[in-house]
Amino acid sequence: MSAETTSPEDAAPADPATPVAGTVATPPAPDTARRYLDAVTALLTRVRDEEAVPGGPVERAARLLAATVTEGGRIFAFGAGHSSLIAQDLVYKAGGLALVNLLTVPGTLGVDVRPATLGSALERVEGLAGTVLDQSPAAPGDLLVIISLSGRNVLPVEMAVRAREKGLKVIGVTSAAYAGHSVPANPWNSFLAEHCDVVLDNKITVGDTELSGDGIAAPFGPASTAVTSALLQATTATAAALLAAEGTEPPLLRSGNVPGGLEWNKEVFARHRERIHYQH
Repeated sequence: MSAETTSPEDAAPADPATPVAGTVATPPAPDTARRYLDAVTALLTRVRDEEAVPGGPVERAARLLAATVTEGGRIFAFGAGHSSLIAQDLVYKAGGLALVNLLTVPGTLGVDVRPATLGSALERVEGLAGTVLDQSPAAPGDLLVIISLSGRNVLPVEMAVRAREKGLKVIGVTSAAYAGHSVPANPWNSFLAEHCDVVLDNKITVGDTELSGDGIAAPFGPASTAVTSALLQATTATAAALLAAEGTEPPLLRSGNVPGGLEWNKEVFARHRERIHYQH
């Protein structure tokens, strides 16, 4: 007999209660999505209650951002690997500060290189961060946000050390838990948090996994991107509110997909041209 094929469009809807031939029926999966979202919600609650208290780290970081805006400085954001995704989320963002520029180290921008492990290897190369800073427009009076979950590798630590030597203020975003459960992997024998003017702790556990399950050998469910991004957006929102309270219009961008958004952004770009480097 010849085989007969049926396209998905022609196939009759399957009864979800009837096992497909050749497969083994399994009981319904546990509510993993809710478990994960509950874990993220718990982390965000800790961030709110511990980092966003009056006078706490979020407010102190926001005041540094606001002061940089009013004093004519520029703002840069840096992260390597997946931390770069969080840095990118601050740049050219609808509802965000227009003055945030991405500081990039070639080969470490997410997983856009092959092999992807090259990015991790570059995080351990001494001298790379200093070279990038020397070739960047960053100058005394500017501000650099450095995002690193572990805060232990050469690249983020050297970036903070060299930035402060150049007269920049540094906001570090990291997990304090790593300092108690790992050792530094850099010549300064220290963690990122030790070289910053303000540190934001994202409360992420060592290993960045929130879930485990029967039959699953490795822990899973990373939460660092969601929580850290929210933490930094809360910080920039606070900076905008502080600027407004001081009588300064915060340089915010609007979505280009709403009426008047493109025109608004064009005016913001023109007004702050010398401090927005992704425009030219």
